[in-house]
Amino acid sequence: MSEPVEVKNRGIITLCVMAATVMQVLDTTIANVALPHMQGSLSAAQDTITWVLTSYIVAAAVATPLSGWLADRFGRKRLFLISVGGFTIASMLCGSAMSLGEMVTFRVFQGIFGAALIPLSQAVMLDINPRERHAQAMAIWGAGIMIGPILGPALGGYLTDTLSWRWVFFVNLPIGVLVFLGLLFLMAPNRPQVRNFDFLGFSLLAIAVAALQFMLDRGEQKDWFGSVEIWAELFISIGAFWMFGVHLATSKHAFIDRRLLLDRNLMSSLCLIFVVGAVVVGVAALVPPMLQNLFGYSTVESGLVLAPRGGGTLVMMLLLGRFGKHFDPRLLLLMGLAITVGAMWWMTRFTIVMGWLPFVTNGILQGFGLGLLFGPLTALSLSTVDAQLRNQAASLFSLMRNVGSSVGVSILATELAQNTQINHAQLVEHINPFNPAMMPQLSGIAAAVAAPFAAFVPALLNQEVTRQAAMIAYINDFKLVMWMALASFPFILILRAPKRQPTAPAAPSAAASQIPADVPH
Repeated sequence: MSEPVEVKNRGIITLCVMAATVMQVLDTTIANVALPHMQGSLSAAQDTITWVLTSYIVAAAVATPLSGWLADRFGRKRLFLISVGGFTIASMLCGSAMSLGEMVTFRVFQGIFGAALIPLSQAVMLDINPRERHAQAMAIWGAGIMIGPILGPALGGYLTDTLSWRWVFFVNLPIGVLVFLGLLFLMAPNRPQVRNFDFLGFSLLAIAVAALQFMLDRGEQKDWFGSVEIWAELFISIGAFWMFGVHLATSKHAFIDRRLLLDRNLMSSLCLIFVVGAVVVGVAALVPPMLQNLFGYSTVESGLVLAPRGGGTLVMMLLLGRFGKHFDPRLLLLMGLAITVGAMWWMTRFTIVMGWLPFVTNGILQGFGLGLLFGPLTALSLSTVDAQLRNQAASLFSLMRNVGSSVGVSILATELAQNTQINHAQLVEHINPFNPAMMPQLSGIAAAVAAPFAAFVPALLNQEVTRQAAMIAYINDFKLVMWMALASFPFILILRAPKRQPTAPAAPSAAASQIPADVPH
């Protein structure tokens, strides 16, 4: 396996690759807070405006497995340039859309072109760095992946409030142009590989992933398995996955190289990144609405409260890049998962009357845990994969992260809605004049409210009960996330530590004495 000896302009290439990564990840979440503004501007209904999000997620999920074959067939640099250029143009078209149909169409193209950016950036970061710097490279790459979902809602809220929702997409123009020019002039092309395209295998995998994404995105809206549509999507997904598995086992030129399935580190890492994606994106999706709906924070304020989480991730990944090579990556994973479980346990102790400080300190702790998780896990996932299979492995890693994120968000959102209703019904049972524990509270409310407004007391009381019921539901979701993280510990035990590079023989002492101490040798 050949490793790069020296790459010119490595720092600028890294900056361009990371900018492309952050740009793609940001667009997964940055549009969420702008949906109400888009709905009025595009004359869309409440149940159709969500297609702005669904179309992008489904298109990216379907196109992600294809990125490995495209990178091998046409070359990594050419595909990177096409992806960045297409993503930037699609972003401008999204910002200029005048109807819901146009917006959904342009978001589909944005998802297709953006799907390759994540696995390509991961593969490029490994290619331009020697093996001894892979941990540092993956720490930098992982920082962009983790910070994007955290900063997306805050940046989207700020742009929407100060300018308009269209700037959520227009902001990609200067970034895309600079990245395109930087990669065009500085990135070295690689030699394409001749690979047969398994059209049947790709079609089956695309159908399975698309049906699964549709089911996850529309399940809560359609009351899950009370809907014929959800059942149909479930059966289509299961059937397509089963047929893809049979085809993969029997085809001579399968869409996914079967050697990847025998790589213990890659398979364990795929299971781990599925859980990490569910935990990271699931919690990132839960906390902003909790801050806004229960604690009265604005969109920008909730973003500022959550920003330290990304700061903690960045700090830990930079520390890993500097000192991580001295530690077994599996030990770092265990530490990161333990910190994440501890942070989730702390969140189960949150109360509805606390201030902003616990959110900030807990977010920093989460950031430390995620930093310890993502960098070593990314490096371990490809540590035993042959360089020729790196494109395919990176696309599988990104696909599992995206699917895990979708599954986590769907499960947590459904549990939140159902538990809120159940908790509300249980709390209401205890609110009556015959409950001795409630008598002082009810008397105090009655005395505080003037007679003309006494009729509003039941409505105010119901509002507070709903608020308390929602807080209990959030705590239950945090408990669920904690158990999900705990259940992933066995996968770390399956991982193998990467082989250390053999140390070069020492130079003769006479020659060594002639080299100054401050000169690397």
